[in-house]
Amino acid sequence: MSKVLMEILGLSTSPSSGGAYALILTEAEGNQRLPIIIGSFEAQAIALELENIKPPRPMTHDLLKNFFLSFDTQVKQVFINDLSEGTFYAQIIFERENQLVELDARPSDAIALAVRFNAPIYVNDEVLKEAGISTEPESQTLEEALKSDEPAPGQKELTQLEKLEKELQTAIETENYEKAAKIRDRISKMKG
Repeated sequence: MSKVLMEILGLSTSPSSGGAYALILTEAEGNQRLPIIIGSFEAQAIALELENIKPPRPMTHDLLKNFFLSFDTQVKQVFINDLSEGTFYAQIIFERENQLVELDARPSDAIALAVRFNAPIYVNDEVLKEAGISTEPESQTLEEALKSDEPAPGQKELTQLEKLEKELQTAIETENYEKAAKIRDRISKMKG
């Protein structure tokens, strides 16, 4: 069993699961993505921390962080270690008195703490093989093609506006809404 380093790609609503959210993790050095369905409270806790928004009173995960810190304890990493009957399992690995301690947790809670401690998120490679989604890397992205005079492989010569519109469509399809908003603003400036 080996651990694969993951990063948070984003959060999106999951219409098929009754108001829940999909937390999308992506390989730090690869093309695998791992969607995990989480509750709205956990999604909010993760999103607020990622956006660096501090509520007027501490949320549960902020309270847990303060509790850890009051005992001079640091979360070292989060490890999504198992998948059984469609349910993910995780461990919070923290250091206490120079010893690593593993604490079982839901992945959503573990990740909400990981973002507060800037701790790395790992996934068991077997879990990633079972539930991960492969995204084929493009040899050249449209953004790279915009910077060079050469079109991306397999593409005809496009105007800069056409390239941006294609890139916008790709960003929307991959649910990269932050990138889509930036591209939309660039298109608006060009048209305006």
